[in-house]
Amino acid sequence: MVKIVLIDDDPISIFVTEKLIQRNIMEPCRVFSFDNAMDALKDIYHINPHYLFLDLNMPEMTGWDFLEVFNPVKADPEIYILSSSVDERDIMKANQYDKVKKYLSKPLIKQYINLIFGKSGQDSH
Repeated sequence: MVKIVLIDDDPISIFVTEKLIQRNIMEPCRVFSFDNAMDALKDIYHINPHYLFLDLNMPEMTGWDFLEVFNPVKADPEIYILSSSVDERDIMKANQYDKVKKYLSKPLIKQYINLIFGKSGQDSH
């Protein structure tokens, strides 16, 4: 079972991302959604996600703040920044984190899903 965590304070973005993932991933998956990074931090170590989609601009704790304190022990999820910001400085800053696999602009699209999850994660050619 593939475990995916979404952290975004925008309920519409969470809804769209969740639906897109569920419709385009062939293997069984479970999506855990959080509307703030503080709540996500409380549960994420129990979830041990394989993938994490993180918004940057959120109240209380930003995506940057989350990245500073999130320290997975058991397994390293693939972390994707999913932001509406197209600011070059944000993209460059995201690339400085080893944990961050890629910076994606909202909304998440099917093309991104295929790139991230592929056909069960491996190329069969």
